[in-house]
Amino acid sequence: MLSLRPYQETAADFLYEHDRAMILAPVGAGKTAITLTAMWEMIRDGHVKRWLVLAPKRVCTDVWPVERPKWAPNLTMSICIGTTRQRLAAYAANTHVMVINYDNLQWLAELNMNFDGVVFDELTRLKNPSGTRFKAFLKVVDPMTTRWGLTGSFTSNGLEDVFGQCKIVDQSLLGRSKGAFMQQYFVLINKDFGEWSPRVGSLEKVMNVIKPATFVLEAGEYKDKLPPLHTVEVKCDMDLTPYNKMKKDFVLDGITAVNAAVVTGKLQQLASGFVYDTITTPSHVPGKFTSTQRPIWYGLHKFERLEELLDENQHANTIIVYNYQEELAELTRRFGRLQTLDSPNAIERWNKGGIQLLAVHPKSAGHGLNLQHGGCHMVFLSLPWSLELYEQTIGRLHRSGQKHAVWCYVMLTNKTIDERIWAALHDKRAISDIAMEELK
Repeated sequence: MLSLRPYQETAADFLYEHDRAMILAPVGAGKTAITLTAMWEMIRDGHVKRWLVLAPKRVCTDVWPVERPKWAPNLTMSICIGTTRQRLAAYAANTHVMVINYDNLQWLAELNMNFDGVVFDELTRLKNPSGTRFKAFLKVVDPMTTRWGLTGSFTSNGLEDVFGQCKIVDQSLLGRSKGAFMQQYFVLINKDFGEWSPRVGSLEKVMNVIKPATFVLEAGEYKDKLPPLHTVEVKCDMDLTPYNKMKKDFVLDGITAVNAAVVTGKLQQLASGFVYDTITTPSHVPGKFTSTQRPIWYGLHKFERLEELLDENQHANTIIVYNYQEELAELTRRFGRLQTLDSPNAIERWNKGGIQLLAVHPKSAGHGLNLQHGGCHMVFLSLPWSLELYEQTIGRLHRSGQKHAVWCYVMLTNKTIDERIWAALHDKRAISDIAMEELK
């Protein structure tokens, strides 16, 4: 059994002492280890009889059952993943902890649950109080008197995200009504489109309200335990003729973007060298249509620069982050040794140094996975708009246990939307940093 570091012990004590609490800690700080320790102490001392853990699917299978023997070997655990029969077996098992993914929340809410404690791993998955999952679980959460939320940032996409996360943990923090919350802390700036803007000082006020229920693990408390993180912009050039035509006319070679939101996605695709042409055909069911996407390529600049970068780094083990399936397809065509997280035992093989190139999508590798033992290089072929996904993906390498400096390369096509996305991520980080400062 491993021992927590002093700053982790303090966080575990905070959880033990608070029935409703949130841990706000950057990636790699050991939130799972902290929580497992506190969960066992609550079971041991009779404060909780059975825990429910909600987490992203891959975290359910590859993190919680792996970390449990290290930090809480006396805790018994079942993983509620798979077919209905497998999930029912895990639910019926007489274990201290049952771990289930967020996608099965509605199914779980229909059962006669017997949990009195719940942990929300990656609490931001419940930031939308109007969502179907949120509403289904809110109806059955009352018997779970102990509720802990784990997150890297409440405000990764803005202050509005905070309400839902706090409501599911403790409604007394920001109230029951999203409308009342918005009226108090925001100003309606566009009634037609429902656009709200935070009032002056709202971020500081909200953080002050939730501060008593929130433990903030400051980066300085553990940063000296981590090797440095180096972020390098890798600039690329492309023929901007097709890009500028789509940007100006919303049309390119018969491909039409119906609105500004669609054209934004098309421009990001073009910055990577291709664009999807969506073809709709009638199906055998009357009134139904089948849509297929056909990629049309205009340039391979990012992939050629990627090959140069891998050569420059002496083909060190590298994680390549993609956002589009066609990017993955081109990577597969170019690199026969490429593996994905769906490859057999990919995480184990990567951490043993057995995979030279690992392709990951931010949504599947963005939370909880431990990949720090297999390498220290990461390349973003294209960027997510979400600051949370960006930081969490980097955190797969730059986390406790990493022994080398981490190098993160961000590929940007000059004079394209890549630069705008990169700037937007920096702006969101500024908001997140202010929130962290107010919670200290």
